[in-house]
Amino acid sequence: MFSIKDKVIVVTGGTGILGGAFNIAIAEAGGKVVILGRNEEIGEERAKQIQDTGGEAIFIQADVLNEAELQAASQKIMDTYGRIDALVNAAGGNVAEAVIMPDQDIFNINIEALKKAFDLNLYGTILPTTIFGRHMTENGGTIINISSMAAQSAITRVLGYSIAKAAIDNFTRWMAVELANRYGDKIRMNAIAPGFFVTNQNRHLLTTPEGGYTARGEAVIRNTPYKRFGEPEELNGALIWLLSDASKFVSGEVICVDGGFHIFSGV
Repeated sequence: MFSIKDKVIVVTGGTGILGGAFNIAIAEAGGKVVILGRNEEIGEERAKQIQDTGGEAIFIQADVLNEAELQAASQKIMDTYGRIDALVNAAGGNVAEAVIMPDQDIFNINIEALKKAFDLNLYGTILPTTIFGRHMTENGGTIINISSMAAQSAITRVLGYSIAKAAIDNFTRWMAVELANRYGDKIRMNAIAPGFFVTNQNRHLLTTPEGGYTARGEAVIRNTPYKRFGEPEELNGALIWLLSDASKFVSGEVICVDGGFHIFSGV
């Protein structure tokens, strides 16, 4: 029931920290991983690591905001495997210029930076969905988006990121309904909302160069009942469940994997 053996699964942002964990989890579960990302060196290295341990993976260089590159990637996947069974939209993250610091004037916001964060996270999910999802209309498939705690409640500073992730939740629900209306139960869409995991984009906000916590990092830990950050591998159970037939009657859901952060009032 939880098997994803031999399924062809595209992971955008596969060169990132969370995407990297997803690649390994899918390969270990018997899936065929198509790693998409902009960094060719890291992507090829990750594909080789999976291949060297007996898994199946290929890397394709593509920017999730570049339609031509995504179309070329789609064609290469179809030429190689003849199908796409699932898509994990793991590309995204915060944009440093879009962070609103406590001493900044909130009526003088860097709109271009907000647009950059919004485009990366929202359109960097919608565009791959429209291109790779089309191949699932015949044989079925599942699409998983990445939401955030910032879509569940107000989190200071990360305005552009928060707006985009809230839109991801709405897109997930909207698209799940429309897919069902048109294709029945053949194509599902859900999202995973990670709690606080240290990634390349937020490392400087949460941790110090010496390895301790910043004031913001300490605030996160205080408000996480588990009293720690998550490990990337702790998302894998939800990922495999949503990719497999074990969740075949689940669509339009946002699954929080957060150590209890979003349910805790702080009291």
